[in-house]
Order: sequence, then C-alpha cells, then structure tokens
Amino acid sequence: MANTYTQLYTQFVFSVKGRENLIKERFRDELEKVICGIVTNQKCKTYAIYCNPDHTHIFIGMHPTISPSKLMEQVKSGSSKWLNEKKYIRGKFSWQDGFGAFTYSKSHIDNVVKYVLNQPEHHKKQSFKEEYLLLLEKFDVNYNPKYLFEWYN
Repeated sequence: MANTYTQLYTQFVFSVKGRENLIKERFRDELEKVICGIVTNQKCKTYAIYCNPDHTHIFIGMHPTISPSKLMEQVKSGSSKWLNEKKYIRGKFSWQDGFGAFTYSKSHIDNVVKYVLNQPEHHKKQSFKEEYLLLLEKFDVNYNPKYLFEWYN
C-alpha cells in the first residue's frame, strides 16, 4: 500500500490585533507551550517558537493532512481562547487577520531555529515592519501594502 511522504518546513509570522504589545514576559513561556500543544495536536512538529510582545514566529514541520491556513486558524483561535480564559490581558485578546508563511529546505533548519529563538536580540536592530517586509522580498512574495499588518511607529 502506498503512503504519503513529505518534508515541509514552514516559518509562520503573525501579529497581535492592533499590533499592541500584549504578550508579556510573565506568561510568554506558557503561551508558547499552549501554541506548541495545538501544533502537536494537528500532527505537526514545532522546531522553534518565540512570542514577541506584538507578534509571533513559529517554525513548524508540517503534516501533509493540514493546510497552512487551517493550522493557523487552529493556533490563533486556540491560543486566543486560552489567553482570554486566563484573563492575562485586560479586555479581549485576538490575533490580527492573516499571517506570513515561508518555506525552507531541511538544510536551513538550524539557521531558522536560531533566527526564531534570537528574536529579542534581532528586534534590538530591526523593527517588525522591516523584518516582515524583508521576508516578503527575500521570498519574492507579491503583496499589496494595503493588506499587510497594521503598522505603528
């Protein structure tokens, strides 16, 4: 009997609604564990995650039975629900619509893991907007600036 064999590595980037700095250090680790649990429940593997105050990077080995959009729907809705139940944030927490998804080959795993885990140092030198626009350019993604994340200076 035939089987499906894949090697699908994807870095996802998504933002807090309104680009507010709502993800606090006091619960960041717990939130990352919740997100990793959601990823695992979808038969995918988390290689690295970092929740910045206003956006998140997660590098995942994808399972072929789930689409990137469906996985992000599960991650965002599940983590929002968890944050709202925990009441870590005043008011209602939600993620902004949309996400970036960038694929890599196996030979890039170590570098992408280091990049994701090094987010605090990285953002001392580069804003999220600069970082995201460079990713879009690096991966030759056609985009309309009108439909990018909300940017605040």
